[in-house]
Amino acid sequence: MRTKKTLLAGVALLGAVTLMASGCGGSGTSDDGASTSNDDDGANASTDDGGASSGDGLITVGFAQTGSESGWRSANTESMREAFSEENGFDLVFNAADNDPAAQISAVRSFINQEVDAIVIAPIVEDGWDDVLQEAQEAGIPVVLEDRTVSSSDDLYEAWVGLDFRHEGVMAGEWAAETFGDTPTNMVVLEGTTGSAPANDRAAGFAEAIEGTAITVLDSQTGNFTRADGKTVMEGFLQKHGSDIDLLYAHNDDMALGAIDAIEAAGLVPGEDIQIVSIDAVRDGMQALVDGKINYIVTCFPLIGDLVAEVVADVVAGNPVEKVQFFEDRPYTQEEAAEVIDEWQY
Repeated sequence: MRTKKTLLAGVALLGAVTLMASGCGGSGTSDDGASTSNDDDGANASTDDGGASSGDGLITVGFAQTGSESGWRSANTESMREAFSEENGFDLVFNAADNDPAAQISAVRSFINQEVDAIVIAPIVEDGWDDVLQEAQEAGIPVVLEDRTVSSSDDLYEAWVGLDFRHEGVMAGEWAAETFGDTPTNMVVLEGTTGSAPANDRAAGFAEAIEGTAITVLDSQTGNFTRADGKTVMEGFLQKHGSDIDLLYAHNDDMALGAIDAIEAAGLVPGEDIQIVSIDAVRDGMQALVDGKINYIVTCFPLIGDLVAEVVADVVAGNPVEKVQFFEDRPYTQEEAAEVIDEWQY
C-alpha cells in the first residue's frame, strides 16, 4: 500500500522553494530555549530547564534525531525546530544521537524519565525498538515516528510521518532502466546507513525497477549517508574497478557529492564517464545536477515539521490520526533543476 494520506507533489515542491531552511548548511546558533538550541554537533541533548511536562500550557515533546550527517538532515532538523516552537504551543527537548542507535534509545528513555507529553523519533535503524517503545507506552507517553520507520509492531506507536523511500528507489531505478536499456552496464552503489529504513527501501525499490535489465552491480557498500564516507568508498570502488564503472547509484546526494570528488581526482568526468543517480535533492546536489555532474535526482522532502507537529498535537489531544502519512516526492532532470535552482531552499 502506497499511502493512507498523500500530499500532492506540487505541495511538497511549493514548500521546497518557499520555506526557509537555514540549517541546510549543517550549522546553527544556540539560545536559551531547547527548541532552538544548536543540535548539529552530535549526540549532546538540548533540553529545557525541567524536561517534564510544561506547566504553562505548552506541549512538551522529546525529539530523538539521528544526527547531522547530511544537508538533508540539517534542513529536516530546522523544520522540526520551527514547527515545535513555543509560538506554536510546544516546548521541545532535543537530542541528536550522532547516528549511534544505542545513544538514541538512551535519549528516548531520558524523555520517558522526564515525563514529556509526547516523543518523536527519527529512528537511525529499524530494529531494536521493541523494549523502549513498550516502556513509553506503559508510561502513557505517545510516540510518533518521523522520516524513518521501525520493524516493531505498529501498536507501539501512534503514527508515522515521512517519505516513501521505496518509491524513491523505484523512480531512480526507472531512470537507470530507461537510460541504459539493454546496454550492458556496470553499476556501483553507495548505500545509506546499514539497517536504516531509507537504505533498505531505496535498495529494494531500485532493484525492483532494474530487474530484467542488463545492469550489473559490481560493488555495493555503505557510505553512511555522509560526503566523507561517500568519497572514501568511491575511491575504493575506483581502485578496484577503474573505468569499468558506468553508473553510480547513491542513496543520497551527500554521498554522491563525495563520490564526485573521488571521480574527478581519478581523472574521470562525473556525469559522463560515470553517470550518477541519487536521492534527496539538497541544494548542492541540485547544483551538481545543473552542472551535469549528476544525471538524475529524486527528491526526498525534508521540511515535514509542520505535519509532524500537527499529528503530535492531535495525538496529545486524543484526536484520531491516520497511521501512515506520506509526503510525495518527484524526480528532476538537469533541465528541470535549472528552472528551480535559484529558488531552492534546502
